[in-house]
Amino acid sequence: MKQLQTFKNDLTQTRVIESTLPSLDKGDISVSIESFAFTANNVTYGVAGNTIGYWNFFQALENINNDWGCIPVWGFAKVNISKNEDIKEGERLFGYFPPADSLNLSPIKISDEAFIDGKDHRKDLPPVYNNYMRVSKDISYDTSMDNIRSLLFPLHITSFCLCDSLEDEYYLSASQIIIVSASSKTAIGLAQGLMDADRAPKIIGLTSSKNADFVNSLGCYDEVISYEQLSRVNYSLKSVIVDMAGSREILGTLHGSLGDNMLKCYTVGMTHWDNKVTAEDALGQAMLRDRTEFFFCSSAYSKKSKGLGLRRL
Repeated sequence: MKQLQTFKNDLTQTRVIESTLPSLDKGDISVSIESFAFTANNVTYGVAGNTIGYWNFFQALENINNDWGCIPVWGFAKVNISKNEDIKEGERLFGYFPPADSLNLSPIKISDEAFIDGKDHRKDLPPVYNNYMRVSKDISYDTSMDNIRSLLFPLHITSFCLCDSLEDEYYLSASQIIIVSASSKTAIGLAQGLMDADRAPKIIGLTSSKNADFVNSLGCYDEVISYEQLSRVNYSLKSVIVDMAGSREILGTLHGSLGDNMLKCYTVGMTHWDNKVTAEDALGQAMLRDRTEFFFCSSAYSKKSKGLGLRRL
């Protein structure tokens, strides 16, 4: 098998390792990974890999010093070998994979729609990431949408959970929601969800000057402001910040200018990951500041799933 690995302390360093998959135990399956998406969302998994635990989902092979890891991806796979009587060879799956060409899984809690990977090293990790949808059993499944599903599914879920959480908290009585990195796919989904919601606050999109016209054309932001014009933000209004960027400079300006009017700052992504200090500072703020928290989508999704009885991706 081949596996793409990333150096944990420097995401610009990668390598491809060729090794042999472990043998299958009774009840296990081996899948061939057909395709997956790789976006800024996946890079966030790497930036937050140690803090949130993303490095722990898939074991990096030939990794004696534990310096290398597999950044998780969303995609499709086909069952090549099955030692599980409930899962047939040739069946296709959608879910969380390493950037590799194959993977062994230990299915448990198998239903017609999905199953959970029961590998020991994954049992304490968020369940939403361990769930695999059996697309071969879904009569409404459309293969032509595979690429779109891999690309947008995790981002759409994050947007939905953000909208839902904000609505549950009555938007913290804010007068405006300030979305940083407004051109990102998760930000667009959030803005559209807020625009469609009843009684949502004003939606402010912050983006680079080169993306301002594009973000304006979407029609889901009440106002679009470039990073070079942050003085245009109305700092006298009670505000919630949803940050997709992780920029110390932008967050510092917003936090300092809003003062007590900053009700909460949700850190969601780190599209400015290439500045090492910026990434570390953003994550530090998310974990330590009283009114700033890292928005962990899997926790919000699990909470909503229990309330609605959702069982599949």
